[in-house]
Amino acid sequence: MAERGRRAGSKAPKEPWPKASVPGSWRRDHVRVAHDSFRHVSRRFGTTLLAWLLVGIALALPAALYLVQSGLAELTGRWDHRPGLSVYFEPGMGPDTLAAELREQFGVERVEVTTQEEALAEFGAQAQLADALGILEVNPLPASLRVVPVAGAGPADLERLAELARRHPGAAEVVVERTWLERVTAASVVARRLGAILGALFALGAVMVTATSVRLAIEGRLEELKVMKLVGASDGQVRRPFLYLGMLYGLGGGVLAAMLLSVGLTVVEAPLAGLLGSFEVEFEPAAFSLRFLAILLGAGTLLGVIGAVLAVRQRRASLDIL
Repeated sequence: MAERGRRAGSKAPKEPWPKASVPGSWRRDHVRVAHDSFRHVSRRFGTTLLAWLLVGIALALPAALYLVQSGLAELTGRWDHRPGLSVYFEPGMGPDTLAAELREQFGVERVEVTTQEEALAEFGAQAQLADALGILEVNPLPASLRVVPVAGAGPADLERLAELARRHPGAAEVVVERTWLERVTAASVVARRLGAILGALFALGAVMVTATSVRLAIEGRLEELKVMKLVGASDGQVRRPFLYLGMLYGLGGGVLAAMLLSVGLTVVEAPLAGLLGSFEVEFEPAAFSLRFLAILLGAGTLLGVIGAVLAVRQRRASLDIL
């Protein structure tokens, strides 16, 4: 009886891996695992830096295409010029009849007429040849007109007006202005689609890099993992360190990607500002914002965790200990 009483009064042996229902144990275990993961990364900084670099490049390239596409879209949104239609006449032919006919057409905002005398005076002022042009007996420059369509007019409207101008007997040449804005819009679409394709491919590459790094960490701690399972560690407690490793690899890659993008923007800022300034458009890299940075870091972290999950599942399928 005394022995049975001593057995009943003695404390139960303390489990090395407390259950998650114990107050604070889940939080303490996460803090411990995070500390161990940081220590693992710092002790193997060369390998970690290589993983960060690979993940960072994989994130930076599609992110750079996104910045290009966003910049092109914003640029086209701020550009207030519109494509138009220019008609050049035979020497001695006037534009008044066609101009009056075009003004009556649907979709035309205004028609700007330039006579032969105005064209000669404008050319002389721009080329600083007014004195030399004054000695010409015949004005070699033709009269012209420019049709400015209403906002929202499409290529079909311009072609309709161009066909009307071509039928005029005095029209020598009809030019439908395919402005650089249309090409910029097309380039924006190409950049968006190419960014989506490269984003998917490089995201897969980032996942594979993280998975490989985490798998190496698993191989290095294989005996330790077996001991942890023997003393009662749960599957979540065994997997948790590697999920933190994947998160750190992905987060570090996101930070490195942001640094690469910042350096790239610094290099191209001056020539790009000069190019846009020639079109009277101010350079504003608004797409590289705090929101963009948060999305970049979040994407890197998510890809790192996905890679860690894949590595853990692959090792579990082969050894059945994770």
